[in-house]
Amino acid sequence: MKVHMTTIISLVAACFAHSQDSMSGIWMMGQSLCDGSESLPVVSEKGSAWGNLMFQRGVRTWLAKDNSATPEKRGAELFEFVPLRATVNGGLGETVANGMADHLSSRQQGPAHYLVACAGQGGRQIQELSSADLSVDERTPEAKKHGGGYYKTSLDDARRAKALRPDFRIEALYWMQGEGNGGAKGGLVPTRWDAEMPRAEGLKWYRDQLIAYRKQWSADLCAITGQKGELPMFTYQTLGPAGEAQLMATDADEAIHMVGPHYAVPSALNSLYPPNRHGDAIHLAADGERWWGEQVGKVMHRVLHEKEAWQPLRPRAAKLDASRDGLVIEFTVPRPPLVIDTRFLPRQESVVEGGFSTLAGFRVHGVTLTAVELASPTSVRLRFAKPLPAGETCRVSYGYPFAAALGTIVAIRGEELVLTRSFTKELKPLLDEGAFFVASSGTRVPVRSVRDENGVSVLRFEARELRNGVPFEVGQAVTAQRAFSYGNVRDSDPERAVYTFGDASYGTRAGQAYPLWNWCVLFSDLEVMEP
Repeated sequence: MKVHMTTIISLVAACFAHSQDSMSGIWMMGQSLCDGSESLPVVSEKGSAWGNLMFQRGVRTWLAKDNSATPEKRGAELFEFVPLRATVNGGLGETVANGMADHLSSRQQGPAHYLVACAGQGGRQIQELSSADLSVDERTPEAKKHGGGYYKTSLDDARRAKALRPDFRIEALYWMQGEGNGGAKGGLVPTRWDAEMPRAEGLKWYRDQLIAYRKQWSADLCAITGQKGELPMFTYQTLGPAGEAQLMATDADEAIHMVGPHYAVPSALNSLYPPNRHGDAIHLAADGERWWGEQVGKVMHRVLHEKEAWQPLRPRAAKLDASRDGLVIEFTVPRPPLVIDTRFLPRQESVVEGGFSTLAGFRVHGVTLTAVELASPTSVRLRFAKPLPAGETCRVSYGYPFAAALGTIVAIRGEELVLTRSFTKELKPLLDEGAFFVASSGTRVPVRSVRDENGVSVLRFEARELRNGVPFEVGQAVTAQRAFSYGNVRDSDPERAVYTFGDASYGTRAGQAYPLWNWCVLFSDLEVMEP
């Protein structure tokens, strides 16, 4: 068979060009949402269509009982570059890696390939993941022993990549930790043997810890890759007090960038893995991981390549109306206008006499709300049931799990709760998303299916999932709740996702593109100025 010389030259040129494609690293660190705990079944089974990579070992490079404390002894054969995809390690599945790297690559003008590596583990505190490596301290509770080596593993991963590709550099750091330092009383705990710090003091402590972590991680990695300057760190907003400390860190360190809150994505309540287990509400479904990863990739591109001075959707100031029967909150909005969205997420509400204690995610402490409205493309007005008395001050918080009051239970038939009427309209956004909670003062359980029967809603649950095994009772008032605290305020970001919902076993969104709107960060105790 004859082959033209021009064809040979073209093939050689193409191979050479491919060999010269840039390859940068995105180094991840964190706890359970970072390592893909219970994010199963995976939805990124095929290798990246954008040429993104992982080590043969997998995205999760730290593995328990596999040279976890001595990463330099890991076998070299597991560090070849292979196409980036989601893999399963016991109860660990999808991570943000494919969504993040593939979205980032899709926004590049030319070929840009990313190597992604994560060295964290679920349930870990910030100083356990740092160079201090407190997980090996003798005071560590027995259940949390047998860890360690996370930070050393991250550095050794960089050495492995540099040895294989002398031109290797790290483009960004991604941090996904904070819940592990949350305290039972709303403050923060520095270590597993220290007392909980008061909230204000604890927020400052975590802020300073995160800034110090980024600086050391950046310096140690740059010493390996030969890069100059500071590596930027991106983070999500965790639930709990550490989420506010993360915002404080972004304000204090220009190299830390808050992507936003993750509460809009589906939780691992929707996950299913052998033999027949559902995930914990605090974790993310596989689609939730990949969807959130696209959000991260979107923000990375805007910061790293478009040089945007990125800020998440967050409040700037709140001021009482002159009539004192309402207030207006002005926001920093990434892509105006604001939207109060009660179609994609259910309207957040908690009903009280005369109005709502929380509405669309907002609470004004000590005040009953009657409405939440748009005041401008960048501001929201909250209306009160009655004017705030002269001289009184108030504060605003945002983010609660309550979705809808469902009346009372009129009958219990095995694993079914029968309500007083049809709640189809109220429950539709929850069912679109997947599983949700129904709760009373005494118990709570996930609901995975709802049907209307003779004009009333019947909620199906599994008795094995009752909180503490406590059953419901006829006559109890029940409320529908999302897995995460949330609100209904988002922007109008038109960015297109590269992936669609891939798991059709729950909800109604399979095949739809992930929406990449930016939702308002969770916040508490925002001071309201006088008129």
